[in-house]
Amino acid sequence: MTLEEKAAICSGRDFWSTKPLERLGIPSVFMTDGPHGLRKSAGVDFTTTVPATCFPTAAGLASSWNPELLTEMGQALGEECQANNVQFLLGPGVNMKRSPLGGRNFEYFSEDPLLAGKMAAALIRGVQSQGVGTSLKHFAANNQEFERLTNNSVVDERTLHEIYLPAFEIAVKEAQPWTVMCSYNKLNGTYASENSLLLDSILRKQWGFKGFVVSDWGAVNNRPVGVKAGLNLEMPGNGGVNDKKIVDAVNSGTLSIQQLDESAVQTLALFLQTHALHKADATYDKQLHHQLARKISSECIVLLKNTGNALPLNFNSTKKIALIGGFAKTPRYQGAGSSQVNPTQISNVFDALTKAAGKQAVISYAQGYTSDATTDDKLIAEAQQQAKNSQLAVIFAGLPDSYESEGFDRSNMDMPAAFNRLIEEVTKVQPNTVVVLMNGSAVSMPWAGKVRGIVEAWLGGQAGGEALSDVLTGSVNPSGKLSETFAARLEDTPSYTEFPGRNGNTLYGEGIFIGYRYYDTKKVAPLFPFGYGLSYTTFAYTGIKVSSNTAKDTDKITVSVKVKNTGRVAGKEIVQLYLHDEDKTVTRPEKELKHFAKVMLQPGEETTVNFELGYRDFAYYDEKVHDWQTSNGKYVVLAGGSSGNLPLQQTLEIQPTNVLYPPLTRNSMLKEFAQHPKGKALYAKLMESMGSMFGGGSNSTEKLTPAQEEAKKKMQAMMMAVLNEMPVSKLVTMGGGKFTEEMLNAMLQQVQ
Repeated sequence: MTLEEKAAICSGRDFWSTKPLERLGIPSVFMTDGPHGLRKSAGVDFTTTVPATCFPTAAGLASSWNPELLTEMGQALGEECQANNVQFLLGPGVNMKRSPLGGRNFEYFSEDPLLAGKMAAALIRGVQSQGVGTSLKHFAANNQEFERLTNNSVVDERTLHEIYLPAFEIAVKEAQPWTVMCSYNKLNGTYASENSLLLDSILRKQWGFKGFVVSDWGAVNNRPVGVKAGLNLEMPGNGGVNDKKIVDAVNSGTLSIQQLDESAVQTLALFLQTHALHKADATYDKQLHHQLARKISSECIVLLKNTGNALPLNFNSTKKIALIGGFAKTPRYQGAGSSQVNPTQISNVFDALTKAAGKQAVISYAQGYTSDATTDDKLIAEAQQQAKNSQLAVIFAGLPDSYESEGFDRSNMDMPAAFNRLIEEVTKVQPNTVVVLMNGSAVSMPWAGKVRGIVEAWLGGQAGGEALSDVLTGSVNPSGKLSETFAARLEDTPSYTEFPGRNGNTLYGEGIFIGYRYYDTKKVAPLFPFGYGLSYTTFAYTGIKVSSNTAKDTDKITVSVKVKNTGRVAGKEIVQLYLHDEDKTVTRPEKELKHFAKVMLQPGEETTVNFELGYRDFAYYDEKVHDWQTSNGKYVVLAGGSSGNLPLQQTLEIQPTNVLYPPLTRNSMLKEFAQHPKGKALYAKLMESMGSMFGGGSNSTEKLTPAQEEAKKKMQAMMMAVLNEMPVSKLVTMGGGKFTEEMLNAMLQQVQ
């Protein structure tokens, strides 16, 4: 390849495809959105895309807690890509839900990196099993829409490694996505597109990523620097502008030809692979995929409240049911922006419930609010009348497209005032009311205490109407659980004072305490906790056992949890396993999710679920040594059905096997010498030297009064505290010549 050809392969031909090199037999590849359905178009027009199955968005998918379902969904997406000659599907997105206000939260899985990573890995495996590549995005710390192209995410090292990177790490290590998409934003001052720490040191060297890195569309800042950092492909095409910059950089010596060759090889290998795997005559069964979307959507639905068994609907006893709210007939089923899909068909819950009821019950309808989600007194009055004339009212509310979308963040957690007022007015005349929500992120519910039932349906995709009918009627037992905490109010959220940032910077000041990690640690009661969801049956957690109560951090520990269906109908339960650091030698969240499993149980059936805990489950990221390590002490294993309901626990003790210590330097404090195995021997001598230098001792033989003795003790305690936190270099500068630079250097030489 010529230098110009190598540079050309580093960018796209147009908005969606790469440049072919016909002389060398290198084909063009086509890539397109999106995470929950194929969105293939010729250009940037989102309205003229090919019909494709619209599955639930990631917020709902994660609430299924069912990776196997996502693998099935991925296989279907791969089939549709093959049928439409698409080589790379741009998704999934695993950015953390730092704030409920994130405009793109519907497109992301969770506030928890383990759950997000596991769900993403499952989806990736499914898509790539069909010979189609995926693009794991947006790498990294892209957690808002406000000024996302230029914003600087300021994240400390520990928070980055414990919260914002693990979902990517899990997906890369378990599924090897063929591409990773870098984000628009800066991370600690460096654009993600030219951040060698992210793209090379972490992604390739630490995690073993084998694919290529593609930019988010328009995310490139300095193209030659990006090549050096590990950015392989710039999208969309740049009209040759940046290709020339790459050529010029090689010719000037600021970019080596070896770096360019490495980048081109990584990209070309997958270009050729996808074409070798292309199925020229591929088709897919649209109806089969629609039914799969229905099955998946039904597992995403979360039953949040069910007072007096308001659900499931019983057409034998409840003969008149009013469906209220425009979403009953015109559902909000997907998010707005680059992931928007042109569905092969759309179902709505009014038609589905009417069909399910048949002649057993009358299903009536009232619009309730205008199409632009504003209040209309006439529509409210009609809704009240329908509710009054029925035995049960089901109100459909949530968030319209105008409230959450790619490109902008939400300003608050509230639903439109028209929706809240509708619920308030209907409950005045019909206390037997259930609210169904269609939204992509958490909302406030000022009316929660006034309704008998609350159902979180998320953005359920094209089959969401039928799936809702399945759950509301009980033909499917709800088994979803929240993949994010629903705060009682916006002011309670951990990033409230820092979101979305100011002056071009977003300070992640809450650190590792996001989502349930914050609420549990700060003892702030949410409206609904992470991992929460009800069922039409009941489950009891009957036993927990660990394979060892004392273990080394390198050992594998098996945790066995018994769970039983104590109700009258079959159902699926999500068994969740958390870990709590009892000794708290390191600042940590109250507990963290470590494993989960979804199990199907018949009435009266009991099963044992086994989990395996390993080194990383107990480890924290130590910024002083820039690595993971464990702390000695007791840990409590907690098991149950949500972060707020963990009835089983077992304590065990972990012993570290390879403790890492930061090197001792002239700026190390005295107490750091005491904690370091090489510094302990010097600690007593250093304390003695510093004590004599700074008045720690006294040669006076004068007898002190009790008050003077007490004052002396307090002074000594204060001096000890001060000395322990004093850098050893102060021995030279404040020691009055008693301790020289040469003596300091000799001492430091002993501890290296």
